[in-house]
Amino acid sequence: MTQTERYQDLPLEEVIGDRFGRYSKYIIQDRALPDARDGLKPVQRRILYAMYKEGNTNDKAFRKSAKTVGNVIGNYHPHGDTSVYEAMVRLSQDWKVRHMLVEMHGNNGSMDGDSPAAMRYTEARLSAIAGELLRDIDKRTVEFIPNFDDSDMEPTVLPSRFPNLLVNGSTGISAGYATDIPPHALHEVLDAVLMRMDNPNATVEELMTVIKGPDFPTGGIIQGVDGIRKAYETGKGKIIIRSKADIEPLKGGKEQIVITEIPFEVNKASMIKKIDDQRFDRKLEGISEVRDESDRTGLRIVIELKKDMDANGILNYLYKNTDLQVSYNFNMVAIHKRRPTMMTLQTSLDAYIIHQKEIITKRSEFDLQKANDRMHIVEGLIKALSILDEVIKTIRASKDKRDAKNNLISSFAFSEAQAEAIVSLQLYRLTNTDITELRNEAESLRKLIAELTGILTSATKLKNVIKKELAVIRKQFAEPRRSVIEDKIQEITITRELLIPSEDVVVTVTKEGYVKRTSPRSHAASNGQDFAMKDSDHLLFERNLNTQHTILIFTTGGNFVYQPINELPDIKWKDLGQHLSSIVQLEPNESILAVYPFENFDADASILTVSKNGMVKRSALKDYHIQRYSRAIKTMNLKGDDKMIFAGVVTKETELFIATNQAYGVRFPLEEIPITGLRTAGVKGVNLKDGDTVVSAIMIDPQQKQDLVLVTQRGAAKKMKLQEFEIGSRAKRGVVMLRELKSNPHRVVCVLSVTGSEEILMETSKGVRLPLAATALKTVDRYSNGSFLVDESSDGKVTAVYKKEMPAPKEQA
Repeated sequence: MTQTERYQDLPLEEVIGDRFGRYSKYIIQDRALPDARDGLKPVQRRILYAMYKEGNTNDKAFRKSAKTVGNVIGNYHPHGDTSVYEAMVRLSQDWKVRHMLVEMHGNNGSMDGDSPAAMRYTEARLSAIAGELLRDIDKRTVEFIPNFDDSDMEPTVLPSRFPNLLVNGSTGISAGYATDIPPHALHEVLDAVLMRMDNPNATVEELMTVIKGPDFPTGGIIQGVDGIRKAYETGKGKIIIRSKADIEPLKGGKEQIVITEIPFEVNKASMIKKIDDQRFDRKLEGISEVRDESDRTGLRIVIELKKDMDANGILNYLYKNTDLQVSYNFNMVAIHKRRPTMMTLQTSLDAYIIHQKEIITKRSEFDLQKANDRMHIVEGLIKALSILDEVIKTIRASKDKRDAKNNLISSFAFSEAQAEAIVSLQLYRLTNTDITELRNEAESLRKLIAELTGILTSATKLKNVIKKELAVIRKQFAEPRRSVIEDKIQEITITRELLIPSEDVVVTVTKEGYVKRTSPRSHAASNGQDFAMKDSDHLLFERNLNTQHTILIFTTGGNFVYQPINELPDIKWKDLGQHLSSIVQLEPNESILAVYPFENFDADASILTVSKNGMVKRSALKDYHIQRYSRAIKTMNLKGDDKMIFAGVVTKETELFIATNQAYGVRFPLEEIPITGLRTAGVKGVNLKDGDTVVSAIMIDPQQKQDLVLVTQRGAAKKMKLQEFEIGSRAKRGVVMLRELKSNPHRVVCVLSVTGSEEILMETSKGVRLPLAATALKTVDRYSNGSFLVDESSDGKVTAVYKKEMPAPKEQA
């Protein structure tokens, strides 16, 4: 007989949705999240129950882990042996759980992330405190369900005689839910349970007088009481965990940082490597060596510092940039009433208290039933012994055991159970001593029955039993708190001066973009001569600076480059520097405009920029102090084909002079330019004629005598008094600086400010460079076209004009 195939035509979304929904429900309820009552995931519960059932308890010898794993897989948890063994190992790691539930002999891993030995090598047994999770499980205190193949029964929850969810915490990821519940100190959690029992309306504020916050097995310093309070109130909150560190002096003026406790769940080996990488990558110059001196006596990491380094500054840097300090986010999700629930502190405590009331109630019912059954037997035995001769006579007259029991029941009104106990009685029990013992036992049973009945009928007595038993657990297992709690999260401020060794260097930048720092020794050996540079290039910037300083490099693309001096390549004076494009990415047609050094960015100053199309803008100097500087940062938002032609630092300057290609000059106060953010476009500085562009901008210091030198493309130059130009307002056309010629008119290449005997270089289209001393020029009026200094026909047209860079003493620009 052939079986007919059946097809169902179902939408793919419906099938996938249904299947994934079932899968999600399974891993949420029965895999990744802990139960709110005993704080265990199913695999952990099955491991503990399997060990308990096999007698692998704290008072017995250790047993091979492989035997337990096989037992768990075969009877309760049909999954991979690796996952079961890993869960078992975690329960035995004293740096992962606050109170170990499994004791293990052999290699069970390390804080460095080392794998444990294979399960065939390690031995394990339940810990003493794990016994408290399982105590009274044989007294019908919890519900049992059939295992996966219906061959055995397993518990749905453990009696959990202490609040394991909060004591050991939990972490896990399921579908749509994740959980992160930190461990706590046992005695604090028990005190919170007692407070909640006495005052069911206790607030988080009141509970936090006894449960201060998490207590991690690795210790450390917890910062942020507000984060703890928020987590207890809502289930979500953030705290900071930082390592415990001490600074110890060494010989020769050196110091070392000694770490004795690290944050929870941090891999020690990875953390040490990251610290050492800071030294190796030259991000942190003050460390000479990092050593792990941990042994069986405890954790000890030593960070040895170079001489005269600020240990606190380096420690703060490591807190901020390594796992010496981490953030911990509470996400207190647990399975409560078969549903994933965001647990507050109160709901966690209440779930445990309700569970304990059920456990004590069911245990008392079990013990009461057992006591009543025994009392019934004892009463029967006492009655039988009081009429012993008749009982013996009846038994001797009976044919067999069954007949004897029937005769006892019919003759003396014994029950079936009492008759069974009488016929099974041993002869030595017929002594006077045994009668006394039975009467004493009956008295004890009466007291026990009264006590159990009281527990079952009085909520107060039930509560007192729970309190008494919790007090015993507190006395036996409580340990001193390991984590220190600090009220506020400390704000870490890092100054580069603390981390970078102070070293004087000569910093140079060329017009074509070659940058380097040179040691004073290399500079002195060359006597400042023979500077390595391409023939077509010229020196734009040279200063004696310190490695703790920073330079800002401005480009024609409207960008600036933030460059700490200590990160510049250390190159000899006679060797070519490193091109800026290898440090940050620049556009192909982008070139360097100006370079300015800064010790810090706290000064009351601003950066002024001017574009070819006449836009001007100012931004506060403090805005240029940035943390991430791996790329060029926008400082002027240019539009179309516009480009930046000037960047300057405004300190004492009060006015701005702008010169255009078609020989117009405009002078106006700087206060007319508002201070705006970095990425703004600015405001109009000059009203340009069609085809005209800005070629120069000069900031004017009223305390300094300044003259203007103008150079045209035809090689003419002249010097003018600044007073030739009246102060007006921005966005004007300005006044003429040259006499207009009908044929071959002069066009301004550059206008420079001179204060003395500066040397000016004129560069032509044929690569000729002609020096010009500012003192060689006579002062003329603004209508003059000046003197021809370059032969246009032989040398070419003037294309660029700049002041020769003169070495300056070390100071802030």
